[in-house]
Amino acid sequence: MDLVLEAADRHLLTPYVYPAGWPEGEPCRQLLSLFVITNLGALALYLLFGTLSYYFIFDHELKKHPQFLENQVRREICYALRSLPWISVPTVALFFAEVRGYSKLYDNIEDSPYGWSGVFLSMLSFLFFTDMGIYWIHRGLHHKLFYKRFHKPHHLWKIATPFASHAFHPVDGFMQSLPYHVYPFLFPLHKVTYLGLYIFVNVWTISIHDGDYRVPRFLRHVINGSAHHTDHHLYFDYNYGQYFTLWDKIGGSYKSPTSFEGKGPHDYLRRLREK
Repeated sequence: MDLVLEAADRHLLTPYVYPAGWPEGEPCRQLLSLFVITNLGALALYLLFGTLSYYFIFDHELKKHPQFLENQVRREICYALRSLPWISVPTVALFFAEVRGYSKLYDNIEDSPYGWSGVFLSMLSFLFFTDMGIYWIHRGLHHKLFYKRFHKPHHLWKIATPFASHAFHPVDGFMQSLPYHVYPFLFPLHKVTYLGLYIFVNVWTISIHDGDYRVPRFLRHVINGSAHHTDHHLYFDYNYGQYFTLWDKIGGSYKSPTSFEGKGPHDYLRRLREK
């Protein structure tokens, strides 16, 4: 995140926003800047990719499903916009620790003993590490001690749209993002790669709520896509994973998506029309 902070300081904050006498490396200034940057970035990713997905990928026929709520899209967006600033508070604390040099993020490929191969391996390990972490955190949030207070709001959306992707209770949203932020404190990761992965995970979160259940047949039971996550919203105790089905299969919570078996939301609507 220090790359983004440096760019913001150089092109906007130092010359136009902050007093000339306030040093760029001063902690309070960094915290304030990170809070603004994090919120603007999260909003931009959510609204840009959520809108693109909603208008160009999401099947609007799903809005006719009986479990699609009245004014649901507006409610999803409003809930997300209220939650994101609160989610950003602990997130900024972790970004601040990165900026102050406590993580294992590095600037140059030459700084890694493994070179480019280390970059590609770190991308894979990031995906598998975060997938594992999110699985167990997500499953834990379904425990009766936490579900009603923290995770139930996200399950209001049985037939979700891309705008439901970030419509979490703030505690729920931060907890499920925690593996992304913990990873660079445990393992070396190139800074640009980290930014790219940060964007990717936000886009992926939108994609598994987009109602587009098409997956290459040979990946249907490997990749945790929108069909899998739709069944999670509908049937509650299945498909907790984020990218892959691996941990659901290990944890005994895997469910073959009903959409692949002719029993999904689109099939339900088709049967309604035939009646």
